[in-house]
Amino acid sequence: MKVLVTGGLGFIGSHTVVELYNAGFEAVIIDNLSNSSINVLDGLERILGKKPEFENLDLRDKQSVQSFFAKHNDVVGVIHFAASKAVGESVENPLLYYENNINALVYILQELTKMPQANFIFSSSCTVYGQAEKMPITEDASVQPAMSPYGNTKQIGEEIITDTAKVTNINSILLRYFNPVGAHPSAEIGELPIGVPQNLVPFITQTGIGLREQLSVYGDDYPTPDGTAIRDYIHVVDLAKAHVVALQRLLNKKNLAKVETFNLGTGKGSSVLEVINAFEKVSGKKLPYKIVGRREGDITEAYANTDKANTVLGWKANLTLEESLASAWKWEQKIRS
Repeated sequence: MKVLVTGGLGFIGSHTVVELYNAGFEAVIIDNLSNSSINVLDGLERILGKKPEFENLDLRDKQSVQSFFAKHNDVVGVIHFAASKAVGESVENPLLYYENNINALVYILQELTKMPQANFIFSSSCTVYGQAEKMPITEDASVQPAMSPYGNTKQIGEEIITDTAKVTNINSILLRYFNPVGAHPSAEIGELPIGVPQNLVPFITQTGIGLREQLSVYGDDYPTPDGTAIRDYIHVVDLAKAHVVALQRLLNKKNLAKVETFNLGTGKGSSVLEVINAFEKVSGKKLPYKIVGRREGDITEAYANTDKANTVLGWKANLTLEESLASAWKWEQKIRS
């Protein structure tokens, strides 16, 4: 059974391709390489023993999307990762985010409505909760006004899917994930930021390897135990497996509604300083860092209540923060060697 993975050469997408093959599926990947590398395809081939089908395609081009689905009308599901995803960049360039994250989604859904039945997994985000009023965050938490254009595109995306599913053949699962980190245990694929990393862990590993002079910690005056922001860091392999479980749920018609929503996290929050300490422990390296001002769009804390994913979806995160950081460090050392 063939599954379309958009953004399949990206960080989470590439790991999900591996888990799809492990579960007996095949993947066809769409990626425009704007925030990924064609070399990821070689990494996937080394892990899988075969090269997944790949099309270099920009999903903002409606005609290209139509041509793709005309050719690949046998896909049993779509896992949609392709999106711009940096909070800071979205504040600076909102129109890029609205064009890329909304238009592409609409064009894919338009093609799926032509199918007798369509299964759609959406890569959403805990950013839809904004600064939630209560921790840990459940799926019933109210969706707060977005703190960034990126967060807003995820909220709008969820609304578009929900409205569309009501009146079409599309069944969908929205996966709201917290902070993906780590790398495949083979160190053949991992997080590969272009330019200065926007996310904490690649900035840590790049500082650890000497590529960055020091790590910037954005704010130590948050109302948290050590003053730094708290997030729920989930290993990307655990996260990838959840997408396969979600797809199987739709294929087996186990979904209880046309659109279901699940939080994906570990259920545990870790502060920036705790992540730095955990990295120093697994790497044996002292990490130079400095405290700088808060970053616009950042919230104080976010960690998941994962009860629904554990019980209804039948998925649980198994890997620890230290295991995530150890795999990220192994990956960083490999790509710099």
